[in-house]
Amino acid sequence: MSGGGATRGRRGGREARRELRSAFDTQMLPALKRNLPLVEPMSAEQIEKIDAASMAILEDVGVIFRDPIAIEDWRKAGADIRDDDRIHLDRNLIRELIQTIPESFTYHARNPANNLPFGRDHSIFVPMTGAPYLRDLEDKRRGPTLDDLANFHKLAQMLPAMHSSAHHIVEPMDHVVAHRHLRITYSSMKHSDKTFMGMTTSPKNAEDVMEMCAILFGEDFMETHPVSTGNCNGNSPLVWDETMLGAMRAFCKRNQPVLCSPFVLGGANTPASTAAAVAQLNAEALSALAYTQVVRTGCPAIYGHYLSTVSMKSGAPMAGTPEISLMNMMIGQMARYYKIPWRTSNTLGGAKNFDAQAGYESASTMMATLMSGANYLWHSAGWNEAGMHCSIAKFIVDAEQCAMGYRMVEGVQWDDFDEALAAVRDIGPGGHYLGHHHTRAKFEKAFFMPEMFDNNSIEQWMAEGSQEITARALGRAKELLAAYEEPMLDAAIDEQLKDYIARREREIPAVDALNDEY
Repeated sequence: MSGGGATRGRRGGREARRELRSAFDTQMLPALKRNLPLVEPMSAEQIEKIDAASMAILEDVGVIFRDPIAIEDWRKAGADIRDDDRIHLDRNLIRELIQTIPESFTYHARNPANNLPFGRDHSIFVPMTGAPYLRDLEDKRRGPTLDDLANFHKLAQMLPAMHSSAHHIVEPMDHVVAHRHLRITYSSMKHSDKTFMGMTTSPKNAEDVMEMCAILFGEDFMETHPVSTGNCNGNSPLVWDETMLGAMRAFCKRNQPVLCSPFVLGGANTPASTAAAVAQLNAEALSALAYTQVVRTGCPAIYGHYLSTVSMKSGAPMAGTPEISLMNMMIGQMARYYKIPWRTSNTLGGAKNFDAQAGYESASTMMATLMSGANYLWHSAGWNEAGMHCSIAKFIVDAEQCAMGYRMVEGVQWDDFDEALAAVRDIGPGGHYLGHHHTRAKFEKAFFMPEMFDNNSIEQWMAEGSQEITARALGRAKELLAAYEEPMLDAAIDEQLKDYIARREREIPAVDALNDEY
């Protein structure tokens, strides 16, 4: 009897959540197919100028690969190695290697309905990652837990414009650092059936992620199907370290894509010049992209970067500046010149609260990334305080902004043009269209109607409680979490994943106190 009652309770819970979900559109948008012209500030001659400058940097200055395995790999590939770890790369070798990188591919998700064409004119939105703090459901800034991370993965699952659950959107501070990558990866897999990112915090961690992906998707499947994405940051200027290169190899050997991402602080670790900074960044990215093909010819790779400029007053990184927008547009041109898909960072901001500064910075950044033609739009929801915290309120609004940007970049729809023109003849001078059959049929989709923005009269706004956008967004987050229903993992696969985590947690040393690991 007790079992039957429990079953009825669960069914009631599911039915209640289903009723709540019916109030929201949670179906993931397909990969964005861009139909607007791109903003391309460089002429063909200027593209060649950046390319030539980058190749000269690689040939004459060289790049440090601080990793004995990579150095030996480059030696076998025919690179000129001087001063032990400085690699001088001939431009012909670079061009030969990068031409084997696929220009496009398809991301395969746990739910095949969420597979995503990627590259060329297709783009995807991915939430932010890496925040050591969050602003929670009560807008309090605090350290995150694994439950907080799960909530972000659940929200990513339910927000249509988010194409991925990413990985450590926030750092789960209640778990030992050495074991976090296992719990983070499981949370990405368990709470969402979209594609996800894989941790690259060490070579061993990356290998664990690949093993967990093999459990979820099958080793043979991974050989021919991208299922996850790794990120490998360079140490600008012109250094790639052993940790990132080892993680890169772990992904490449399994034929999984990596973002090859120089970490640019314009004016601090690049010249204080937009064009010269792009030339250096381009050299750094090309050296890593080429190395992916040394590891495994034909494996997918993504031209990456993280862009910010540095305040010459304080030394602090800035977001939303005009130079960052220009660099995004220039990098888009360079990636297309090499026929390689590319990543950028979206909706960035340095504000400490979800305020006007956060909105302006994020809107400026998103417009530039959309018009520059980026394929992998990372940090698309939640980023604030220069990445130090992920805001749940901003996560919700950013996701809606991405849906608005998606609608814009799809371009003008012409399917009902003749029908709509006929309405002009029906209504004539001085009339209105609100009751016309074309308006009634099309009004829900004719114009994007943001739900997080309030466009009512001030009297109605006051009557409804004078809520500002943060309160509205937090209310929506609570509603979505109440309506969430887990996309269940296959029971046998779930058990294998749990067993793998338990075994690895026994094998990986953990210190006694979490604070000792920071």
